[in-house]
Amino acid sequence: MPDVTEIVRALAAEGIRARLDEPMRTHTSLRVGGAADCFVAPENEAQIIRTARLCREVGMPLCVIGNGTNLLVSDEGIAGVTMQIGAAFSDIKANGFTVEATCGAPLVSLCRFAAERGLAGLAFAGGIPGTVGGAIVMNAGAYGGEVRDVLQSVRVLDADGEIRTLAAGECGFGYRMSRFQAEPQRILLSAVFALHPGDREEIFAEMRAHNEARRQSQPLDLPNAGSAFRRPADGRAAAQMIDECGLKGTAVGGAAVSEKHAGFFVNRGGATAADFEALLSLVQRRVQEESGVLLEPEYRRLGGRHGSE
Repeated sequence: MPDVTEIVRALAAEGIRARLDEPMRTHTSLRVGGAADCFVAPENEAQIIRTARLCREVGMPLCVIGNGTNLLVSDEGIAGVTMQIGAAFSDIKANGFTVEATCGAPLVSLCRFAAERGLAGLAFAGGIPGTVGGAIVMNAGAYGGEVRDVLQSVRVLDADGEIRTLAAGECGFGYRMSRFQAEPQRILLSAVFALHPGDREEIFAEMRAHNEARRQSQPLDLPNAGSAFRRPADGRAAAQMIDECGLKGTAVGGAAVSEKHAGFFVNRGGATAADFEALLSLVQRRVQEESGVLLEPEYRRLGGRHGSE
């Protein structure tokens, strides 16, 4: 792999600011993770394109993240360049019954924007953290709705440097799944959502009800990354299976199964990524022993032995 300082100099020559040895615990909701060799937060789409091109030209690994709300970054950090598409990409605009958002926009901001204009279809997502891009990659969902239900199209930067528009039907959506998980070289830029007319107050009321349900049932007061495991294929709730094994409160180092919601793992303080990995394995083993079901982690793992993508 090329010397990372060379890519930093090349980025600087393009007017793109980069930082060496950036601690990823400051960019993840779990508050764990080692350092990224090189960390870039582009300020506009042209900088995204130039960063990807430079990495491609010199053979430098490139990892793209959003707000880090579903990430488990290794204590060993992330090799190569880590690019965060975040606050600089928060544009949202409406056109009739469609809403277009750049992929760094917070999903909750998109939902509020739509609700304020009496556009229905996104209330299910009003409390889901993370960015629009991250929500598309994961096909985020809650309360019976999923991103694929409302996505019309997405603009992506392909591995060859070309910008293409993909219809929702081309995104390979499944349960907490999209083609972009297997194709991390595609960088999501913006997306269009197809909504429908609704009553503004009713939409906000639905969002408030969902958010109150979250506050009552989820450990929002402690660092977490949402559901630790995907729903098993048989439709049972992973949280219920974990609870039935008596695992609430089980801890490895600073990582623990939430006492409030068994499907959430929390950082009680001082946790490492290794603590979370060990806790994932412990819970998987116990649930499989009790039920025969091997739970599949929902976290996106980055760095270390998992590579940079």
